[in-house]
Amino acid sequence: MRYIKELRDGDNIIEFYLCKQKQQLQGKTGKSYLSLTLLDKTGTANGKVWDLNNKIQSFEEGDFIKIAAVVQTYNNELQLNIKQIRKANEGEYDDADYIPATDKDINSMYQKLLDYIASIENAYIKELLTNVFVNNEKIAERFKKHSAAKSMHHNYLGGLIEHTLSVTEICDFYSKHYENVNRDLLVSCALLHDVCKIKELTDFPRVDYTDAGELIGHIVMGSELIEREASRIKDFPRDIKVMMKHCILAHHGEYEYGSPKLPKLLEAFLLHCADDTDAKAKMFTDSLNNSDSSVKWTEYNRVLSTKIRRSNF
Repeated sequence: MRYIKELRDGDNIIEFYLCKQKQQLQGKTGKSYLSLTLLDKTGTANGKVWDLNNKIQSFEEGDFIKIAAVVQTYNNELQLNIKQIRKANEGEYDDADYIPATDKDINSMYQKLLDYIASIENAYIKELLTNVFVNNEKIAERFKKHSAAKSMHHNYLGGLIEHTLSVTEICDFYSKHYENVNRDLLVSCALLHDVCKIKELTDFPRVDYTDAGELIGHIVMGSELIEREASRIKDFPRDIKVMMKHCILAHHGEYEYGSPKLPKLLEAFLLHCADDTDAKAKMFTDSLNNSDSSVKWTEYNRVLSTKIRRSNF
């Protein structure tokens, strides 16, 4: 198979990809064309079908398709000029080639997450975390396999647990490095901060926002989860519950980034910093990994609003 990451300008390809998105648009002259987002486990590619003739057979979003195309560069990004399409038949492709996944061991990461739960000293918080991540098998199984985002960072199978564990490790460091930090509060909220991504986003291979994701979002759903789980634990302290909910509600840090509240606890601020650091560091890393290693500067990254220079001497 010719993976998307291996494609180069000028290549002629005949290959199978997953159609993640399909749009029928009109050009300046009024002529209709198709704009596609194609996916395999190495990434995504934009495809255009300029000539809608009988070589473009019927297919829908979520279908595996066979294409014949020419790889071209447009606005410094690779684009597939597609000449032929047909829906793939069963047995012509292997699902594993189309689901991007973490290169880390998921079960080992989950065990580290459980070790962090075991390290919590407050009995109420530990019981809440245990109920969410251990006793609720439905949450546990989805959490292990889910993506952390639709497209921004850690957008692959196992991305959610990889990101969560990384944020938790950073917060654990913060709790030892800075004064006046309540470690139990910070670490527990690091573990919980994105758990409701499992309700905000659909499963692979079609990762998209659910109705609840669009209308409510993982931040508010995360606060609701804490309220619900705390209510099931006898005499759960109200002040702890309120502080945990605040950390979740404030972890995006700014109103413009969808945060309902600004951080008003040191722990909420540190959680925001850890989350932002891990997400952006991953974007830098991905941008470097997805570019030619022989070139010093990457192409312009729209999310980070910059090009990135390799730091090798």
